[in-house]
Amino acid sequence: MHDTSASDAATRPRSLTDPRVLIPLSLLALYVIWGSTYLGIRFALESYPPFLLAGIRFLGAGVALYGFLRWRGMAAPTPLQWRNATFTGLLLLGMGNGLVCFAEERVSSGIAAVAVASMPLFAALFTGMYGQWPNRRESVGLVIGFVGVIVLNLGSSLSGSRLGAIALLVAAMCWAFGSAWSRRRDMPQGPMNTAAQMLTASVALLLFGFLSGERLPAHPTMHATLALIYLAVFGSIVAFSAYLYVLKHARPALATSYAYVNPPVAVLLGILLAGEQLGPYDLLGMAIILGGLVVITLAKQKKQVGVAAST
Repeated sequence: MHDTSASDAATRPRSLTDPRVLIPLSLLALYVIWGSTYLGIRFALESYPPFLLAGIRFLGAGVALYGFLRWRGMAAPTPLQWRNATFTGLLLLGMGNGLVCFAEERVSSGIAAVAVASMPLFAALFTGMYGQWPNRRESVGLVIGFVGVIVLNLGSSLSGSRLGAIALLVAAMCWAFGSAWSRRRDMPQGPMNTAAQMLTASVALLLFGFLSGERLPAHPTMHATLALIYLAVFGSIVAFSAYLYVLKHARPALATSYAYVNPPVAVLLGILLAGEQLGPYDLLGMAIILGGLVVITLAKQKKQVGVAAST
């Protein structure tokens, strides 16, 4: 007897809520939007100081998204979920994004994106804290990637600003640890997770900004303000929601694959729209880092295929 239900399911149009549709769309948003946010941060920094810039960005986006979700009837996070979202938001947005804004006062947007591309290397190490230590092939990829980080720091772009280089590496480590930690915690559901993390991180960023002596600009340029709005709407609400969705529904290697694409996108946009330039060490470091990430991803895929075959 012919099974018509299976054939009907295969030919039926996929819903927009189908992960097979949402995961590719989310990855596309991560690749393009997050690749462009590095240049958006540079433009916004023309008027806004770094930590207040990040705080305003996430406060505006967080309030708008949280208010919309509550209006649509979504339940507020539980106290435990607020606690977990606060810790994750401080790592991903507070230190991760805040330090990138701080560093971009000292280095180009393209170089910032290349340095942050080391994040999956740290993510591979942090997963070892939960019993998933890198295998031999993944370890080779880690060594290659960290050699790329060293080469990148030898270039004139980062060697001229050690503070900027340290800030970018700490940002990558915080983002990696926050991503690994949050996967095993009770987090708010769906987009409420995005809203809760942005709200809690914005408070910390604004407090730190004001306490460190930053002040809001009296007459910000239209150029900088439009960049801030772009960062809040697309970089925060759209792309960050996409990242949290992929982080929950896909393999970690796929969720962090945006790190392959963001640096070339950011470098290209920086060259075309801001006249940025990269030296030979910068290009070589980027190539080595991305090569290490490719080795890690291929090793993870092979390991997963082996596990599936054994079962």
